[in-house]
Amino acid sequence: MTHSREHCLQLDLKDPLKDLREHFALPEGEIYLDGNSLGARPVQALARAQQVVEQEWGNRLIRSWNEAHWWDLPVTVGNKIGQLIGANPGEVVLTDSIGINLYKVLAAALTLRPERKVIVMEGSNFPTDNYIATGLVEQLGDDYEIRYAEQEQLAAAIDDDVAIVCLTQVHYRTGRALDMAAITALTHAAGAISVWDLSHSAGAVQLALNQCRVDFAVGCTYKYLNGGPGSPAFVFCADRHHGKAMQPLTGWWGHAAPFDFEQDYRPAEGVRQMLCGTQSAISMALAEVGVDIFLKTDMAAIESKSRAMTTLFIELIELRCDGLGFEIETPRDPSRRGSQVALSHAHGYAIIQALIARGVVGDFRAPTTLRFGFAPLYLSFLDVWEAVEQLLQVMTNEEWREPKYQRRQPVT
Repeated sequence: MTHSREHCLQLDLKDPLKDLREHFALPEGEIYLDGNSLGARPVQALARAQQVVEQEWGNRLIRSWNEAHWWDLPVTVGNKIGQLIGANPGEVVLTDSIGINLYKVLAAALTLRPERKVIVMEGSNFPTDNYIATGLVEQLGDDYEIRYAEQEQLAAAIDDDVAIVCLTQVHYRTGRALDMAAITALTHAAGAISVWDLSHSAGAVQLALNQCRVDFAVGCTYKYLNGGPGSPAFVFCADRHHGKAMQPLTGWWGHAAPFDFEQDYRPAEGVRQMLCGTQSAISMALAEVGVDIFLKTDMAAIESKSRAMTTLFIELIELRCDGLGFEIETPRDPSRRGSQVALSHAHGYAIIQALIARGVVGDFRAPTTLRFGFAPLYLSFLDVWEAVEQLLQVMTNEEWREPKYQRRQPVT
């Protein structure tokens, strides 16, 4: 049987990525399906943190900016991330947060189309993207506007008034994936600039930014890339825009000669202009540990396993949890989803809490969405089968009705 526990064991035996699980410190007896929100800790992250804190900072102090190459980490780690997202060397830099980076690239992109005043976005985005764009537009004045359009409305919304089309490639709530190549082509046909948020894509699905002719992109390292809570984000800026699209947060790390300490700003050549202030050496060093694990395989293998796991999960939910009130929000077509599956249920929050108590960790997004992220580097097909089994027990036993699972925590 293709949906049996034994079949999942056989899939694990044939899994070309199975040996990479040993690179992660996972809690005993827990199935972690929340890597789409916070990735698991790489085993080597602890040793690397001790090295940075005790030796590089503790013993060598300020000399480590040169000796340990702290100064170069934004670019060296950025180049490694570039290999995972289809970028050229020198097009990606590790820096700041997604929100700050999105502000930078939106402002920079607008300078490339000064006669245009419209930014197209999905209203159902993760709120930070919309908040940042709104704040920028309010700064720029009444001439600028955000035109909200959901997936099916995008083609009609992208016209010759549009300066930027800014979209999240994999939707944070539903896991639905947009066709990057097709939408970027549509954007360029209208004379607009493409900006993509890769927060739920990088490290989960194959990306080909240059092949798709993407102009700018931002993404994070704390989800599928396993960089640690609050680890730095990244910026992609296509070579063709270097020296032309200037981001406005002109701090000293983005200066052409930072240690000349000139009064006036001169932008660095290339992607370093996307830097602003002093970067966190500890956070960058830990983010590199997570990224390095990906370089032991390739994104084609990772995406293949992702699609197989999410397909199995959907089929098991349909087979074993039929009639229990769940609706699947994520597209059934594997090419139209990222590496997560979203279920909707009227009692979603309490169900997730009861499931976590059984050792299966997912998360909840109001009002009714249960999210399950599938990180191919450290999850097995047996994990998928066991997760659905535990969910079935939660529902069959009505464990979610217990009062302790009804109380909302600050982070859901």
